[in-house]
Amino acid sequence: MHLRNVLAVALLLGGLTACSSTTAASGPAPVPAAVSPAELAKVTLRVGDQKGGVKSLLTAANQLGAVPYRIEWSTFTSGPPLLEAASAGAIDLGRVGNTPPIFAAASRAKISVVSVAKSNVEREAILVPPDSPLANVQALKGKTIAVAKGSSAHGQLLNTLKNAGLTTEDVKLSFLQPSEAYAAFTQHQVDAWAIWDPYTAQAQLDAHARVLADGRGSSNGLAFETASTAALADPGKNAAIKDFVTRVVKAQLWSDSHHDEWARAWAAETGLSLAVAQKSVDAGRDVPTPLDDSIVASEQQLADAFTEDKTLPGKVDFALFADRRYGPEIEAARSNG
Repeated sequence: MHLRNVLAVALLLGGLTACSSTTAASGPAPVPAAVSPAELAKVTLRVGDQKGGVKSLLTAANQLGAVPYRIEWSTFTSGPPLLEAASAGAIDLGRVGNTPPIFAAASRAKISVVSVAKSNVEREAILVPPDSPLANVQALKGKTIAVAKGSSAHGQLLNTLKNAGLTTEDVKLSFLQPSEAYAAFTQHQVDAWAIWDPYTAQAQLDAHARVLADGRGSSNGLAFETASTAALADPGKNAAIKDFVTRVVKAQLWSDSHHDEWARAWAAETGLSLAVAQKSVDAGRDVPTPLDDSIVASEQQLADAFTEDKTLPGKVDFALFADRRYGPEIEAARSNG
């Protein structure tokens, strides 16, 4: 594991250890006053991204032209280290799956989710090698499963095991980031791999992986734009984030009707083969969704499942980490296409 990831995981675990029985949080940051175009032009928005993430999508959808502020990009292997960086003030904003904000909240991270999209849960999967004798989830008992700790795949795995009458105590979890997990999977160092697209498609096409179980019935398929509370409290960065999240919504809507263009751009940005990108895109991409009470309730259920599993030491109140200030602008972008 790379040094940055080791440090990020260590920080995450350290925060979890310090957590009390109920997560302490003060709720969303105050909304600052609007800024002038001249002030916005001075802003540098530091955005965290993942493989095949927001940057390539915005580029493909032509949403990065004439941005009225500067964007500085950083790439992360998964959501947990990205949110560690946001809480520490190293970045202002980034997109993560449904589970990283819960782990961040449990460690009292200084973050809030500000927008949400829903993806095809069939592309969140527990994979096994093509020659694996495992036939169902129950057969995972006593087996080793690779998964990125605190990632959306971790949440999907937890619920998949629960639905099969198992807990994480019944299996051996090998906490690996996607690149390390792919190597372990293809070298038969683990029995199964819990992962998301585009890695699901890559493993299926390149390693002939078989889907043992997907996210239907075990994942809500949510992904969040998540910002640091410091950035949300800053007038210039607040204005930049508001503009940025609406551009993401427009790009997500564009991608739903431009599969081929999006797949080509995704492959070019990430180095994935066009076949892998096309398979991922054709499976269905992100659909912008209002950050309403049903979203908060769904995340609360997932957080409670982690608490029940004793993966988290205390209860997380997810509502305290949901900031709906950009709701009107996001809804306008979603309605107007």
